[in-house]
Amino acid sequence: MKAIAEAQGGEVNSLYATLDEILKQFFVETATEWGLDLWEQMLGLTSYAGKPLDERRSAILAKLKGVGTVTVSLIKSVAESFANGRVEVIDKPTAYTYDTYREMTVAPYTFTIRFVDIYGIPPNINDLKRAIEEIKPAHLAVNYEFNYLVWDVLDAQNLTWDQLDAKALTWAEFESGAWLNS
Repeated sequence: MKAIAEAQGGEVNSLYATLDEILKQFFVETATEWGLDLWEQMLGLTSYAGKPLDERRSAILAKLKGVGTVTVSLIKSVAESFANGRVEVIDKPTAYTYDTYREMTVAPYTFTIRFVDIYGIPPNINDLKRAIEEIKPAHLAVNYEFNYLVWDVLDAQNLTWDQLDAKALTWAEFESGAWLNS
């Protein structure tokens, strides 16, 4: 009887583990590789197999959020699901305007997605651009603004040259400011 109970107990434990694994696939945030494949297939997304799971989840969540009337808040929500940080969506009026931030004239029918919290270009920017193109109205153009390291930001870190040198950054890593994200 003991041997039978132990054998059945092992099988029941295996069954519960399998059921827990299946339950995880119902939620994008906890889905694993094979569950994300199913989500991508169901939503008509190109398979992102081989990409990091976080990037795949971001694409799926953006697709799920991108349903309904397109508003500034919807675009912001979709963009933030990719950026892993805050973004600002700046909607331009329907006439030519002068953008004092960039010191240039901005054409009508555009909006800008400005990354606020992160430095450099997000690793999955092409996925974000694809998602924004899918949900935005066809007559609108979109601009993307990225944060890069400026002297005042570097100065605010209060690092000595030795401390900065100890970070062993390449020039591209240094000037993008991406090392400030961590």
